[in-house]
Amino acid sequence: MVKTYWKRVVSISILTVLLLSGCSLPGLAGSSKNTVSIGTLGTAESKTMGNIIKQMIDHYTDLNTSLVTNLGSSVVQHKAMTDGEIDVSSTRYTGTDLAGALGMEPEKDPDKAMDIVQREFDKQFDQTWFGSYGFANSYAFTVAGDLAREENLSKVSDLEKIATEVDLGVDSSWIKRKGDGYPGFIEEYGFEFKRAFPMSIGLVYKAVASEKMDVVLAYTTDGRIKAYDLKVLEDDKQFFPPYDASPVVSNELLEKHPELTDVFNKLENTISTEMMQELNYEVDVKLREPATVAKEFLEENNYFE
Repeated sequence: MVKTYWKRVVSISILTVLLLSGCSLPGLAGSSKNTVSIGTLGTAESKTMGNIIKQMIDHYTDLNTSLVTNLGSSVVQHKAMTDGEIDVSSTRYTGTDLAGALGMEPEKDPDKAMDIVQREFDKQFDQTWFGSYGFANSYAFTVAGDLAREENLSKVSDLEKIATEVDLGVDSSWIKRKGDGYPGFIEEYGFEFKRAFPMSIGLVYKAVASEKMDVVLAYTTDGRIKAYDLKVLEDDKQFFPPYDASPVVSNELLEKHPELTDVFNKLENTISTEMMQELNYEVDVKLREPATVAKEFLEENNYFE
């Protein structure tokens, strides 16, 4: 009995040391080799796309999948990729990563922007930037539907005739940002608003819907645009760079599991900006789970067979 007891103690001690030191034991780490880790931002959009990717991989392969959600920003998401903590970023945006991860000047042409990020991510980070899902989550000047109809507003240039009489609500970081921030906007469009109020991006939709703000800077795929009957104005001078959305995947993962390339290719050009707005509406406004919204969407589209 004494010998058996001490054998158990020694065995448990060795196992504890190995686990704490990060060493793997046969049988314990085996399943992780076939697990694809998918990282998402905290937004409804990123979580929904993460679940779409997860369910596509579950449907088409024998691999296991896991979600790492609520990564705080594109910077955090990028670091998690380069550090090998995740294998897939569910949503990366051309304009964001041109300036952020690559430290390059904005590129206004969507095709050129895509070519640059695909080339540079492969070369610099050993990652594949897949083709766009089909939607772009861009900044957009947005007004209440009633105001748009009263003043016949359809594009940003139309705001010039009322700009000195209206207030603008914007993302706090945008007011002083170089390049595609407020100073650049004034220079490009040639007018400024009566007052510009910095505020949380989550508040701008209610602010314009409740007439506390006349014009707000929103995101084109946000579901609250539909919920509050808002009008997105065309950026007729193409001031904002493109923010086409794509998944980014570790080349190491694709080399180990080449069947995944076809899975990700199936998602290219399948979701329009309007459709992404609908999916975000389901999550943000109707408060449905991203996994459920993703499942229904994929079933309706037969998993893009």
